[in-house]
Order: sequence, then C-alpha cells, then structure tokens
Amino acid sequence: MPEAAAPNLGQIPSKTTDQLRFAPSDERRAMTKYKLEYIWLDGYTPTPNLRGKTQIKEFYEFPTLDQLPLWGFDGSSTKQAEGHSSDCVLKPVAVYPDPARTNGALVMCEVMMPDGVTPHPTNKRATILDDAGAWFGFEQEYFFYKDGRPLGFPEAGYPAPQGPYYTGVGFKNVGDIARQIVEEHLDLCLAAGINHEGINAEVAKGQWEFQIFGKGSRKAADEMWMARYLLLRLTEKYGIDIEFHCKPLGDTDWNGSGMHANFSTTQLREVGGKDYFERLMAAFERNLHDHIAVYGPDNHLRLTGKHETAPWNKFSYGVADRGASIRVPHSFVKNGYKGYLEDRRPNSQGDPYQIASQILKTIASVPTVVSNLGVSDAA
Repeated sequence: MPEAAAPNLGQIPSKTTDQLRFAPSDERRAMTKYKLEYIWLDGYTPTPNLRGKTQIKEFYEFPTLDQLPLWGFDGSSTKQAEGHSSDCVLKPVAVYPDPARTNGALVMCEVMMPDGVTPHPTNKRATILDDAGAWFGFEQEYFFYKDGRPLGFPEAGYPAPQGPYYTGVGFKNVGDIARQIVEEHLDLCLAAGINHEGINAEVAKGQWEFQIFGKGSRKAADEMWMARYLLLRLTEKYGIDIEFHCKPLGDTDWNGSGMHANFSTTQLREVGGKDYFERLMAAFERNLHDHIAVYGPDNHLRLTGKHETAPWNKFSYGVADRGASIRVPHSFVKNGYKGYLEDRRPNSQGDPYQIASQILKTIASVPTVVSNLGVSDAA
C-alpha cells in the first residue's frame, strides 16, 4: 500500500496580490502577526508535564480553531518517540487569548502520530468519555515552593501549626507575595476566557487553591490544564516553583493537596432520587480501584484517614463529611437527592481528563430506570 501523505504542519492558505487588490476593503486591511503558544502534555510518567513552543502566523483577526495548523515537534525530547523516528504532531483542540502577550494565543493541543490523524499513546484526551450534560468543578490545591521548601517555611523546622492559614489574611499567615501571585493568576485566567471560579489560601502555610468549572469533561479538563500552565509560567518571574505533589511534606501533621472533583449530570440535576443515588454509590464502591488508578500518583500518602481524607482502599460517602470518599452536600439531600456530588479522592497531580472520564464511566454503568423485570436503561 502507498504511504499516507504527510500532514500539512504549518501552511495556511494565503491570497495572491491580485486577489487582495480586487478584494473587498475588509480583506485589504493589514494582517496581524500572532504569537501562537502550542501547549501539550508530554510522555513522562506517572504524571505528564506541560510543554509549550511558539510560532508566528498572520491573521486578519484573532484566529479560530479551524485556522490553526498542525505542527510537528521532536518527541524524542519529551519521552514520546525514539530518536531514530522522533516526529510527533500537535493538533490544536482549544484556543484562548494570551493576556500576558501582545497578540498572543494559547493553543491547547493533542499529540498525534506522524500521520496527524492517529492519537499518540500518551494522548489521553482523545479517548475519554465526554458528555455535554456532565458538569465538572475541579478544586486545584498546590504549594508555592522556594529554596526547596514551602513558601513561608523557615530554613529549619516548621512554622506555627496549621489552623490560621486556611482562608487566612495578614503577613504572618500568607506572607508578602503569595496573594499577589494568585490575584495575578486569577486575572490572567479570566482574561483568557477560562471559567475560573475562585481562590483561597489553604490549610497548610504556603498552600493555595483555585477552582475551575466547565460543562463537558473535555472543556473542564482543557481549562484546568491551561490554568495550571498559566500559573507555572507566571511564577517564573517570581523565582517560585509550584509543587503539585499530593503530600510534599511527607508523613507529617501538614495537609496534603487534592483536586476534589465536583460533578453532576443531567440525570443527577433533573431527576435524581434516593434509589438512583444509592445505586450510584454502590457502583463507585465496586469501581474503587479503577478510580484510584487515575486519581493521581502517591495517593496512598495523602488518603490515610487523617487530615480530612478517607483511606485510599476503602469507599465511603456521607452528608457534609469531608472525611468521606464522596461528600454529599446538604442541599443535595434536601432537594430530593438532586444536584452535585464531590469526589474528594483525586489528588493535585491527577490528570483531569482521566479523572472526569472515570467518573463518567462509573455513572454510565448505573441504570437510570429499573423495571419490575430488571430491564433498565443505561445512564
């Protein structure tokens, strides 16, 4: 069989001089050079890193997704190919304004094989379950790190025990730079069109949280990864690192970091019911290990039953219980078991694509209607 044609990795159709001379006036206006930052997830395990590189393209106005070309990169430098056959391809899947750059665009990409069509094995986004009626809210916790320790920690030992830091205010609680960074990050996300929903200082000193909400698993996860990218890039100029590990201080009396996943579906919001809820929780319990497998590395260090966590190898749920695997809001029960639920097990390094997909897989396994004969309709 003949080899497939190589994909177009950067050419954008352009008009000839004669076409432009006789074109309508709006087409004769000057084109603008845009800085396109192509962003993707590399092949490192157990947690991929964000990567990015810039190309310059001309457009009459801010580019739409279908105007953005495929672009190749060296996969041998990102653990996505061998040196003797190193070509990989970036496929744009979402585009946002880049508020930190003049005429900038942030381009979220999937990694494809050299044909530009086949998803790369590291491309988890391409194969996840998606549902426009599924809403996700991710609560991303993280630590600011400087000189190998959390921001605000002394060179030796520890600061005062945790307690006053959560939602704290004042220099002794949050220092003199952290709030400036989180406020700047919030502004960048909002200006980029990312559905950022809030910030707060967290339980441990130097620990913070932001929240991202999206309708559809891909949209919510795209925006979480882009928000992470913006935070990592922002803190470069402050000489501060972001530590996403779920338990960077080890087995100490300091909280770890999670990425709690709040979720709902059309069925949960509009129909609900105690019977459906109980069958849903039974399915989450059956699929315990499938969830833990994609909820982030080293989660056994964080999910110990202490510091508002449930043990990683036991499933539980409870109303307003932050020590349960799934927290059930009071409003959910009062509203006839309708609304949203919070899975508190995903950790701060977890991949939101895989987390959302696993939640939807478990939900899809639960019948929404059970007849007297046991015949049911899948969710």
